[in-house]
Amino acid sequence: MSDPTPAVSIENLTKVYPIPLRRKQLVAVRDLSLQVQPGQVYGLLGPNGSGKSTTLKIVLGLVRPTSGATKIFGSDSSEVESREQVGFLPENPYFYKYLTGEETLRFFGRICLLGGRALQDRIDELLALVGLEHARDRRLGGYSKGMLQRIGLAQALIQKPRLVVLDEPTAGVDPAGSREIRDLILDLKKQGIAVLLSSHLLAQVQEICDRVGILSRGRLVREGRLEDLISIENQTEILLEDAPPELLADIRALVEKSSGKLRDIRKPQTTLERLFLESTESSSLGNPVESTSNDRKS
Repeated sequence: MSDPTPAVSIENLTKVYPIPLRRKQLVAVRDLSLQVQPGQVYGLLGPNGSGKSTTLKIVLGLVRPTSGATKIFGSDSSEVESREQVGFLPENPYFYKYLTGEETLRFFGRICLLGGRALQDRIDELLALVGLEHARDRRLGGYSKGMLQRIGLAQALIQKPRLVVLDEPTAGVDPAGSREIRDLILDLKKQGIAVLLSSHLLAQVQEICDRVGILSRGRLVREGRLEDLISIENQTEILLEDAPPELLADIRALVEKSSGKLRDIRKPQTTLERLFLESTESSSLGNPVESTSNDRKS
């Protein structure tokens, strides 16, 4: 039987930062309450300055709340023991650029009191998981932004956490790298790992999150299952394939006889991101394009 205890529980959370020189206060988070269940991908959304990062820092015990409580699997997140089950990837992680990918994971593994054969096996497993086996001996100074995010995700998983917290995990990553990171997040979900992530990239969140909370100026303005939030209550979409004109005419006639209104009949559209990925992936499978002498000179 699965553990009913929420992976993250936030109750009436408020964080106020004083501004002494102006004798004012900045309310970063106001009366926030939400829960993240085990094996769930929860997206915390909002524009810059809405309180997403502050909320994550409070959950991780890095910032003390003004009022309210946050818990990780039932333990107060201000207690150090609560973070033993948590992996964290900040928006702009800092790594020692002179270390290789393998050395970086070994460094973080030892911080988590891992060692010996168990640590080496875990390093090999994670490098394979994030697709960096080929770069295990390359210094991080030569990693691309996407590779750094993936090694960051690997270090967040080094101690096999039950909860992973990600702050803008695909920020600055190209579409192909972003897709790889999202696939990794979905893999974590399949393993029963809870994921709490913040993002302002709505297309990314729509593909991977089960539940979302939308913050605005520190307040939770919308919260619930993604399917419920994005559905339009008074509209029904019918998707047809190879429909002849006669069928479309019959559908129009039926709608006109009823009390409903036909808003539009149009071809479905893909997203620009999907079009980009499909185009670049298909072109990479063909023969490489040979450059002309003029191309080489330029």
